[in-house]
Amino acid sequence: MKLNKHLSVKGQIKDRGRIKWTAMMLTEHVDMLKKWQEEDRYNSRPVLDEFDLEAIFEEIQLAYKRQCDVEIQIWRDGSEKFTGLITTVDLHLQKLHLDTGLHTQKLSFGEIIGAKTLE
Repeated sequence: MKLNKHLSVKGQIKDRGRIKWTAMMLTEHVDMLKKWQEEDRYNSRPVLDEFDLEAIFEEIQLAYKRQCDVEIQIWRDGSEKFTGLITTVDLHLQKLHLDTGLHTQKLSFGEIIGAKTLE
């Protein structure tokens, strides 16, 4: 017997959930629902307090002094992660240069939302 994950029983009523409506939907409606669900999964930029910023700065400082690999998470219309070696920290321009092996990423301090040293 095939189980239906959308089936729910409420007293004497057997509700099939969304399954009963899919036959009545146009492809445009299905596309719009998929776009709507993607927008719901969109995350906004995390808000960092002073303790978070201090912890990130300490991780970056530790990785720069030890010259070990670091994983830096930044926010540019979504979260991105870069892994590499910090070659330069420019306090005047508030940027750091991360050598990923293939090329050098120039990351602004304002974009950084997380850092973790890799040993």
